Amino acid sequence: MLTKKAAIFVMALLLSACGYHLRGAFQLPENMKAVYIEGASPQLREQFNQVIKSSSAKLVESRSGAGIVIKIFDENFNRRVLSLSSRGKTNEFELFYRLDYELANAGDVSLMKRQPVEVRREYYNDQQFMIAKDNEETVIRKEMYLQAVHTIVNRARVALEASAK
Repeated sequence: MLTKKAAIFVMALLLSACGYHLRGAFQLPENMKAVYIEGASPQLREQFNQVIKSSSAKLVESRSGAGIVIKIFDENFNRRVLSLSSRGKTNEFELFYRLDYELANAGDVSLMKRQPVEVRREYYNDQQFMIAKDNEETVIRKEMYLQAVHTIVNRARVALEASAK
């Protein structure tokens, strides 16, 4: 029993020493450990919360406690038909998500000018499995929000590291 616990402890030490980290986690600069999000939809805010938490940081409720402020503008989610069947039913959809964002510090000094993020996805709409397709669209939308968050966090991290040098 003792050797089993010792083996688990040694494995945990080895994993932490080799740079292992959870999927989706980022190494964030110190001034990104407290993030304030301004103007985001609830879905986008939820994805930000998950990504920031997995990176040992936190979303704060006010600007005053933030190291960085991410301002979201013109968030827009569209869905359009790409193709129709011979019966006039939709075969394919395209989902398009776009937003603009800007980075600032707690004192509202701009760290990065306003930039766009765009994410597109297409999916096949099988008419025989309508309920499953509704669930598929929900999953795809969630992944699109997550991709937008990863893009913003990566750009913010690079901008902050470049400005620190």
